[in-house]
Amino acid sequence: MATYAAPVLYAVLLWWFSTGLILLLDHAPRRTHPWSMAGATLLLAAALVAIRTSAGDTSATGAYTAFTAALVVWGWQEMSYYMGFLSGPRPVACAPGLRGVDRFFAALATSLWHEFAIVIGGLAILALVWGSPNRFALWTYGALVVMNLSARLNLFLGVRNLHAEFLPDHLGYLACYLSRKPMNLLFPVSVSLGTIAAALLGRAALGTDLLEHELIGFTVLATLTALATLEHWFLMLPLPSAELWRWSLPARTPAEAVRPRDRVRDHV
Repeated sequence: MATYAAPVLYAVLLWWFSTGLILLLDHAPRRTHPWSMAGATLLLAAALVAIRTSAGDTSATGAYTAFTAALVVWGWQEMSYYMGFLSGPRPVACAPGLRGVDRFFAALATSLWHEFAIVIGGLAILALVWGSPNRFALWTYGALVVMNLSARLNLFLGVRNLHAEFLPDHLGYLACYLSRKPMNLLFPVSVSLGTIAAALLGRAALGTDLLEHELIGFTVLATLTALATLEHWFLMLPLPSAELWRWSLPARTPAEAVRPRDRVRDHV
């Protein structure tokens, strides 16, 4: 099992640190955001080159490079949205009394350009790995897209823990698109499919006659999917999960924690 310990540990630490770093940069003063985004864009260019280079590399290094580069591409997507550079045609709070499908399309209008950027990023990675033996950058990016979409839909439909403290001040208007409920119909489906996917990827990692990049790739993918499923549980279970990234969040006074603009929809 020592063979699997290193990729599991690598995936966990990279997930934890990269999430915290992005939160830290998102909550930094607005004047720092152009500089942070410029640095992230340079890393994005390097990551795309690394994905193309690693696509033909079937060693352990190729698998680690593909996984890491895909996370960098995803990190750029997250930063560009949460820093306000790529949002949507109507990045404003929802109108009072908005319900159902109208509320969904209003929420979509706050992030439509971001959604297009995610699709373009996926197509770019697909083109870079097309016809190559190491496609773990594409699978990693795909897993991140699916699990992130699932988490956002659950937040829209209603969860117990909204973790609104993760939202930077300039995105406080998004709070009105979140709902607090003890459960929603999508959540059991999300965690069930996430668990099954993690188990299947873990089983693939335990297969025989795997190439080196396949063993590492399936292991980090299984770990990432399990972590993303765990993040879903953080939305429902009474756990202080935000403490995992407390080092990256600004200190808030009690008054700041209950600002009116941070209101959410309660359905208990």
